[in-house]
Amino acid sequence: MSKNGFLSLMGMSNPTSKRYRLILSAVHMVYRLVNSTYTVKELTLRLTRLLCQFIHASSANVYLVDPVKKNVVIWASFDNQINIWRDKPRDLEGLGDDVLSVTRGASVLRENCIGLPLVTDDYLGAIFVRRDGAKEPFNDFDHEMLSVFAEQVVTAIKNLQLQQEHEKIILGTIASISNLIKKQSYAGLTHAPVYPEIVRVIGTYLKVNTDGLKQLEYASLLHDIGIIEVPYEILTKREALSSKEISIIHQHTAQSVALISPVEFLKPVLPIILHHHERYDGSGYPSGLKKEQIPLGARIISVVDAFEAMVRGRPWRPSLTIDAALAELLKNSGMQFDPKLVDAFHKLAAQKKFRKLLSLLKS
Repeated sequence: MSKNGFLSLMGMSNPTSKRYRLILSAVHMVYRLVNSTYTVKELTLRLTRLLCQFIHASSANVYLVDPVKKNVVIWASFDNQINIWRDKPRDLEGLGDDVLSVTRGASVLRENCIGLPLVTDDYLGAIFVRRDGAKEPFNDFDHEMLSVFAEQVVTAIKNLQLQQEHEKIILGTIASISNLIKKQSYAGLTHAPVYPEIVRVIGTYLKVNTDGLKQLEYASLLHDIGIIEVPYEILTKREALSSKEISIIHQHTAQSVALISPVEFLKPVLPIILHHHERYDGSGYPSGLKKEQIPLGARIISVVDAFEAMVRGRPWRPSLTIDAALAELLKNSGMQFDPKLVDAFHKLAAQKKFRKLLSLLKS
């Protein structure tokens, strides 16, 4: 059999077969994208990059529109150099007639531009790709490829929105439980409202990525929820605790994990919650981890926890000033706390904005 005959038999010389393979490849790539993405922001940003790569576009834009207010609420773009995400509402008319018409259900197919609507039951949007004059003009197959992407993305966005609403409901329920604990117990056992913001600022300073910051946010809200299982008289006792009482308190990290573990999207947070009472020198609990064995998120929570406890005080210990608490962190650097985190905390505390956050811990 000749080489051309073999290629023909394998379908490799058939333009139609090549197109189908490209379409299948596009579906597979979007499927992988969707299944490794957990937010609408991440999805739209990664999608614009993928479109430029796969359809050989000079730029790609995804617009998501508020169906009631009729304005753009999310706009992701990529020009093969810079990826931009905007979430400030913007008037549709300011984006041009093409975007306006496509968000209303029309399609645009030109040599240098393709625009398709993104439509769900309650959401409208648009997806655009453009080519500059140095590239070949778009054709019908490019339009077909973009249609495949659009169909997959609509489903993905809808699923992510439902998932995010589900997460809000669960977190709202957990917040209600925390508020109930606060109302029915000693106020010092709960964290100040500014606590999660302090954790976030430290995480940002340490260049924790977006997913890591989200996990830190959840951990800052949930890490002590297992305290509900500890008897109130132990938590508020002013005298020295017995070894049995100490053991009961030490169980609260595992109890927090047990309460939260059934919630699927919170599973990445569990190591932070379980190990936030480990000590840098290995003398903490529950596992005696040390140094980098302790998850970074747990090390951050540990420092903020201790600092808050010092400046707010406890039933058995008076409160300290901010400067005195900072000195205690430095004193315990390398033993209880990660030296890098103590250094970061001190550098941030020298900044007026962060210092103000620390002062709010007392309120």
